[in-house]
Amino acid sequence: MELTANESFSRLVKIMEELREKCPWDKKQTIQTLRQLTIEETYELADAITDQDWKGIKEELGDLLLHIVFYAKIGSEQEKFTLDEVINGVCEKLISRHPHIYGDVKVENDGDVSRNWEKLKMKEGKKSVLSGVPKSLPAMVKAMRLQEKAKQVGFEWDNKEQVWHKVEEEQKELFEAIASGDQNHIEDELGDVFFSLVNYARFINADAENALERTNKKFIDRFTKMEAAALESGKPLAEMTLEEMDAIWNRIKRP
Repeated sequence: MELTANESFSRLVKIMEELREKCPWDKKQTIQTLRQLTIEETYELADAITDQDWKGIKEELGDLLLHIVFYAKIGSEQEKFTLDEVINGVCEKLISRHPHIYGDVKVENDGDVSRNWEKLKMKEGKKSVLSGVPKSLPAMVKAMRLQEKAKQVGFEWDNKEQVWHKVEEEQKELFEAIASGDQNHIEDELGDVFFSLVNYARFINADAENALERTNKKFIDRFTKMEAAALESGKPLAEMTLEEMDAIWNRIKRP
């Protein structure tokens, strides 16, 4: 018989309790030892999402859910918080931040929802609209989140043409920095180019992080095929000229 969501969750909690009591590996874990594993699981979920691998997404969501239950178990043992408090805490947060559903606030679109969300967070004691962006986020993801947060208080371009003009302006400043030979200045200006391109990606409704990762995967696929083709020809890549490698690359690129 198939279990309900509540029954399945209770089963997971019970298994976690048994593992924490009986398994040598599970017994020795701390929030610090789990941290890196949780980061890895999150990236594995991100990979599955990029590949639109629904089987993988289901599996990785299960792994993340296990980590949540694991942290809650340790929190309970340390008398810091319980799993019930974790769940009820997020329930209360969702209710308080959705007054257009659970109150009398009126909204017209998702933009209104996002702006209300940020206003409510400020009322809860946040000192800056940017304070909710984790410091340890990868730089490109962080850039997207910072821009999205700033947008909620009106710090935003009017259209994508203005943003592209900014990209071109930053490129010009990068070339000037390269000409100066000042490496710190070059990196600063290159960062500005990246930041403005991420901004442009938002304006054309593209996920900059996902777009780059798709290109990474495409490069890996084509490069490994090029390596295989080179070995098949009896001449490894290291012994080929750039022109020879480029010829193989272009052949692989063709649909």
